[in-house]
Amino acid sequence: MKLCTFRYPHTGAEHVGCVVGEQVFPTQFQSMLTLLETCQNDFSRIELQPSAFDLSSVELLACVPRPKSLRDFYAFETHVRQARQKRGLDVPPEWYEFPAFYFSNHHAITAPFAPVKKPRHSHMLDYELEMACVIGKDGMDISREAAEDYIAGYCIMNDWSIRDEQMREVKIGLGPAKAKDFATTLGAFLVTKDELADRKAGKGFDLEMEVFVNGKRYGGGNFKTIYYSFAEMIERASRDVMLYAGDVIGSGTVGTGCLLELDNSRFPYLEIGDVVEMRIERLGIIRNQVV
Repeated sequence: MKLCTFRYPHTGAEHVGCVVGEQVFPTQFQSMLTLLETCQNDFSRIELQPSAFDLSSVELLACVPRPKSLRDFYAFETHVRQARQKRGLDVPPEWYEFPAFYFSNHHAITAPFAPVKKPRHSHMLDYELEMACVIGKDGMDISREAAEDYIAGYCIMNDWSIRDEQMREVKIGLGPAKAKDFATTLGAFLVTKDELADRKAGKGFDLEMEVFVNGKRYGGGNFKTIYYSFAEMIERASRDVMLYAGDVIGSGTVGTGCLLELDNSRFPYLEIGDVVEMRIERLGIIRNQVV
């Protein structure tokens, strides 16, 4: 099942729909949070209205426009190693002991095709190509063996980053925070886990991930190269803490999925007018212009 949040043509009212081919069928739910809270991963409770709209006729919003929380992990070893090598650092041994995350701003979610405003004081605006899972059932102290029962589905995620701000913050020992505070793009489609069952590989899925800037491929990889699974992330995140339907968990950046890892003489940081497009197999596309 592919779920989305869209605005009706003409009225602009927000609603949740189920995507079938190139059409979207409205459900009985006006918000994705209400759907997730009500269903608790039992999607048989979803009722489709008989009248459908062409996808091209509706405005697609982030699949979860207002998550309850947003945790972003740091789960691809290649990204960690390459980003730290540019600063002359090794991967800390603690990284291999547990999946680490930080909280991002769940009130700053950007729609998949909306413009993103460049922060005024940034000279090093970056993107991060990620996949996110959405929690569909409340739970605490969830084991990695049981974690899949708590996942509603997956979407594309771009964790926009201000690298010059981040470099100042991490010296204090509490970053990143303000460097990640201004925007996170979530894809239009929440793809339920059954849709990806045939692509399971290693700790992830055999899904190609790519990022383009102004039409030129800048980087990407495959989600199956992830070091920590979403199940391990959920186990860590839920320890002594409730996770709720509507929480979003980001994977962290796939190797070469951000400018920080690249040669910035060839792949410069983003400027106003640049268009960033991300693609993940089966999850769709997001495309945002920097304004």
